[in-house]
Amino acid sequence: MVGRWRRVAGMGGLSVVLFSLFVALGIWQIHRYHYKLRVADTIRRAQLAKPVPMPPNPTPFQKVSIVGRWMADRVAFYGDQIRNTPVGPVRGAQLIMPFRRTNGHIVMVDLGWVKGTVPYAVPVPVGETEVSGYVQRFNGVPFFHAADNPHAHVFYTLDPIKIGKALCFGYVADFTLVMIGPKPLAGGAIPARSLPQPPNNSQQYYLTWFGLAIVVVFEFIFYARKRLGDDE
Repeated sequence: MVGRWRRVAGMGGLSVVLFSLFVALGIWQIHRYHYKLRVADTIRRAQLAKPVPMPPNPTPFQKVSIVGRWMADRVAFYGDQIRNTPVGPVRGAQLIMPFRRTNGHIVMVDLGWVKGTVPYAVPVPVGETEVSGYVQRFNGVPFFHAADNPHAHVFYTLDPIKIGKALCFGYVADFTLVMIGPKPLAGGAIPARSLPQPPNNSQQYYLTWFGLAIVVVFEFIFYARKRLGDDE
């Protein structure tokens, strides 16, 4: 009897390893699913809150505001985005414009999407104004990305230090303020409508991993029945 079961011991060991791995991955995705639910709830509550004056260390997804003046003579493009319009797909990018706060600090502001491939200034309020949005930290250079073109002021990584240097600023804030709200003026950029809403696909993932674990069990049962049946 023991000898018969030795014929499926190898496949049995592999099945145990795969089953344990798939179950562990499924449990991990369950934890991620609930974590993302908590993040989404934090974002929903932050979205309902009013912007607060920029604190020294703003928390993630916090809406903040700064006061100062636009420096519309220096602009840059970030990214390369195609948007569907009534006249068809239109190529464009995020327009980055420096903003000098009342304390003299320069902040790079992402005004939103504009059409075109060459950076250009858009209408913005003249004089002292208030801008609100959320803080986007530089997350490093992705492994796959297009090469930045500092001379043309076109960038594919949202690095405020690098963008500021290309715009001839000696010092800028180490974050980008992503503007939220309606257009600043007619013909201006199309800003973000809300705080970022990260997707939560973890439910699909944990169902997939648990499904694969069940498949491993049935595959081993079918394999064992066939191998052991050959001995009868």
